[in-house]
Amino acid sequence: MKFSLQANDPLSKARAGTITTAHGEIQTPIFMPVGTAGTVKAVHQRELKDDIDAKIILGNTYHLYLRPGLDILESAGGLHKFIGWDRPILTDSGGYQVYSLSKVRKIKEEGVTFHSHIDGSKHLFTPEYAMDIQRTIGADIIMAFDECTPYPCDYNYAAQSIKMTHRWLKRCCTRFDTTEPKYGFDQTLFPIVQGSVYKDLRIKSAEFIASMNREGNAIGGLSVGEPAEEMYAMTEVVCDILPYEKPRYLMGVGTPINILENIALGVDMFDCVMPTRNARNGMLFTRNGIINIRNKKWADDFSPLDAESDLHADLVTSKAYLRHLVHSKEMLGAQIATLHNLHFYLWLVKQAREKILTGEFYEWKNKMVKILGNKL
Repeated sequence: MKFSLQANDPLSKARAGTITTAHGEIQTPIFMPVGTAGTVKAVHQRELKDDIDAKIILGNTYHLYLRPGLDILESAGGLHKFIGWDRPILTDSGGYQVYSLSKVRKIKEEGVTFHSHIDGSKHLFTPEYAMDIQRTIGADIIMAFDECTPYPCDYNYAAQSIKMTHRWLKRCCTRFDTTEPKYGFDQTLFPIVQGSVYKDLRIKSAEFIASMNREGNAIGGLSVGEPAEEMYAMTEVVCDILPYEKPRYLMGVGTPINILENIALGVDMFDCVMPTRNARNGMLFTRNGIINIRNKKWADDFSPLDAESDLHADLVTSKAYLRHLVHSKEMLGAQIATLHNLHFYLWLVKQAREKILTGEFYEWKNKMVKILGNKL
C-alpha cells in the first residue's frame, strides 16, 4: 500500500491524499460503506460501483468467520471473488464485535473467548488467529486485534487495557510479518490507538502505535457514547502524534457533522453503519439537513428526494413515494433510502476533498456544519 498527499488546507489540519492498493486507488478523505457480512445492506455491488462510486467497502471479521466460514471464503478465492467486488476492502479484526458482546465473552491475555450470537457455540480469537482469519478473508487493509473499551470507562481499566492492546499488537505484527497473503496480492496491517477519553492514555497509545511503523494507523474506541467534544479532543491529540505521511482511519464515525469536524483535525478515512441503518428507519441525510421521511408532511410532497443530486434514484423518486414505501415496509423503500444516504456521504467527502484542494475547506466546513444538523 502507498499513500501520497496532494494538498493541505491552510486553515485546518485537513488534507487530501491518495491510497494505492492492489485493487485500486482511494482518494481521501474517504467514507467506507459497511458491508458486515459480505454485503452493504440493501445495495447491490453494481450500484455500489456505478451509482454510489464507493472506492472501498468494509467486511467484518467476526461475522464472516461465523458465516459463511473460512472454508467457503478460501474455496471462493477470498472475499473479493466471493461477493463479486474488484475494488479495495478493509476488514476490522472482530475486536469491536467482541466489545459489543460483553455478556457472552471473556477477555484474557491469550485472547477473547466468546459465544456465537447465532448458535451459542464457543470460540477463541487470539491476536494471531485474527491475523490468520483476515489473511483468509483477503482484505486489502486488515486491522489489529484490540480491546475497544466502553464509555464511560474507569481510568485504571483503560490504562490496563491499552497495555494489553499494545501487547496484542506486537503479536499481531509478528504473525502478520511471518505469514504470506493467500491470493496473490499484498495486504496491509493497521494498528489501533485506544485509551478511552483520557488524554495521557491516548498520547501513550498513539506514541506506541506510531513506533510500530506500519503503513497506516487507526483510532478506535471513540463514537461509543462519549460527547462529540470528547471525540474531537481525543482525535486531535492522536492526529498530532500519528505520522503525518501515513493515512489515519477513525473507526465507526459517524454523522456528517462528525466526519467534517474530524477531517479538519487530520483524519483521512471513516466508516459507520449510520447511513445504512438510519436509511432503513426512514432517516435521510441531505445537504440541507435531516429528513424523517415517515413524517406526515412528506405524504403529498411530489418533489424529488434531491433535485441537485446526480443519483438516478434521487431524481426519479418523490418524497411522497418513498414515504409510502417506508410506511408499507416495502423492501424498495430501504433500498432507495440506503442508496440516497450512501451517495450523500460519498458526495460529502468528495466535496471536502475538492475544497481542500482549492484551499476553501475550513470556511465551507463551518458553513456546512451549521446546516447538516437541521431537521427538515
